Amino acid sequence: MKPIRLILAAQLIAGPLGAQQPAPLASCRAPAVAENPEATRTSLYIPAGDGTKLALDVFLPKDRPATAKYPTVLVSTRYWRAGEGQPLTGEGQFWLSRGYAFVYGDVRGTGASYGQWYYPWSPTEVKDIGSMVAWVAKQPWSDGQVVSIGTSYTGNTAQLVAAAGHRAVKAVVPRFIDFDAYADLIYPGGVVNEMLIRDWGKMVHAMDMNNVPGAPAGVRKVDGDSAGSLLAGAVADHQKNPPLYESMDNIVYRDDVVKGFGGATNDMAGTYRYRAQIERHRVPIFGWASWLDAGTSQGVLNRFMNWSNPQLVVVGPWSHGGGHHTSPFFPPATPTDPPSPAQSEQAACFFDQFVRGRPNGMTERAIIYYTLGEDRWKKTATWPVAGTRMQRYYLAPGNTLAGDRPAATASDSYRVDFEVSTGQQNRWYTQLGGSDVVYPERSEQDARMLSYTSAPLGADLEVTGQAVVTLEVTSTARDGNFFVYLEDVSPDGKSTYVTEGMLRALHRKVSAEPPPYRTTYPYHSYQKRDGRPLIPGQFSALTFQLLPTSVLFRAGHRIRIAIAGADKDTFQRLPAEGEVTITVQTGGVRASKIDLPVVPRG
Repeated sequence: MKPIRLILAAQLIAGPLGAQQPAPLASCRAPAVAENPEATRTSLYIPAGDGTKLALDVFLPKDRPATAKYPTVLVSTRYWRAGEGQPLTGEGQFWLSRGYAFVYGDVRGTGASYGQWYYPWSPTEVKDIGSMVAWVAKQPWSDGQVVSIGTSYTGNTAQLVAAAGHRAVKAVVPRFIDFDAYADLIYPGGVVNEMLIRDWGKMVHAMDMNNVPGAPAGVRKVDGDSAGSLLAGAVADHQKNPPLYESMDNIVYRDDVVKGFGGATNDMAGTYRYRAQIERHRVPIFGWASWLDAGTSQGVLNRFMNWSNPQLVVVGPWSHGGGHHTSPFFPPATPTDPPSPAQSEQAACFFDQFVRGRPNGMTERAIIYYTLGEDRWKKTATWPVAGTRMQRYYLAPGNTLAGDRPAATASDSYRVDFEVSTGQQNRWYTQLGGSDVVYPERSEQDARMLSYTSAPLGADLEVTGQAVVTLEVTSTARDGNFFVYLEDVSPDGKSTYVTEGMLRALHRKVSAEPPPYRTTYPYHSYQKRDGRPLIPGQFSALTFQLLPTSVLFRAGHRIRIAIAGADKDTFQRLPAEGEVTITVQTGGVRASKIDLPVVPRG
């Protein structure tokens, strides 16, 4: 089935009953001032509140009238605002063509900016973003209005522009963000994302040292620094930035203090911490995320449930940044849908409502989401979707999933295969550069795990939300990682990845304390006081969520749950060596189970 165009679709399915409503994102195109405008660039330092020099590039239309004033798109990054000699990017060209000034800055301690960078989105970094906003708003070419957009790191800084507390800020478009970096990305379920910490840490360290392979010219210097003495001073400051991989090699808990983070704990890199500032100013948010991009969908849905700001959210089948269509039911290299230019148009339409007063129909508080397997876009004003019910399946003898709990106590033992892997094109690898997400057919991997499969479904079943699994297990080890995969099995036996969840057994305590934000799943604090080693031979309950999804299991298909103790190419091996056998209870009072969020179909 061909993908459905979100941008060009005239209507969406609204909620589980299938009522038709106009699409908030349909047919909007921001009028262009000039399709390919020539630009002037000024590169300069501005002072942060404490005087630290922050490097900015300012792009304005060439030959603009002396009295012309523009709203400004502000982007701030820790990935270099530009390399030396780099021309205006397509992103900057787009915003100039839509009548905006474009300003790109290096955050403190990175690129050509001075100071130290200790960890992402620190309070100091947020204050610096506020300094950038204030500076832009005072410029003679500025009309006093600032908006911000970004993807990944710059998506988080775009969201934090809303925390600046400046009246100039009108709207933000944070795309594919890390709402809670610990739980959504770096330590999902408390499991160490070793690949990301290692590869991302090495990448940004090389950038901070201004020594990136393939970029011999280095980061762009500010105007007038032809000899590079100012840049050299900035790079000298960066020598104090912590090497992340070495700093985080022994981190286990949220409240662990990280070496080199200036006394900060591992939990400080979470934009959810800025809720009060962002809510106070009611800045409208247009958020993008994907069902197949790390935990970006989990983060954006938690933000929608917890923050009172006007929010329009889109959750689709994309790679990190939206450059690839990644539905596991489509072949690899399927073109992204909507294409990247259309995604930019939607951001321009959203901004134009608030800086130009254009009624583009994008002010409704809603979630637009894509259902995998059905290939349809839908809309809901609430999360969870109205009418959602949790449908329980039990892990049953004979490696089956059963709707009724097996009466007799039984169990299955599994010797952990530490070579099991989801590969190097999974939802976690796409975080490094936005590559395609590809999960090969799963039968071979399923045979190396402990799997349970339902009978063929008698009718279509839509699962939208976050499943919650409870495994009653023993282990020969005192700690370990537990991975659970939700899969669709077609009548011909093909097994297709849908989503996954994981939990480090040490973090299994379900906390009764108030969580930092409301969720649809049990709360684990991941703090030292709640750490609980396993007792070998004693059953323990592991209750945790799978990452959110929306998928249609077709009639005649089967649902599969596959359990593993490793994902070798992505997550840290635990324990580091030795053999481990786990036993999963499949019957009796403590039978293991999974609750699926099922949406009624009209």
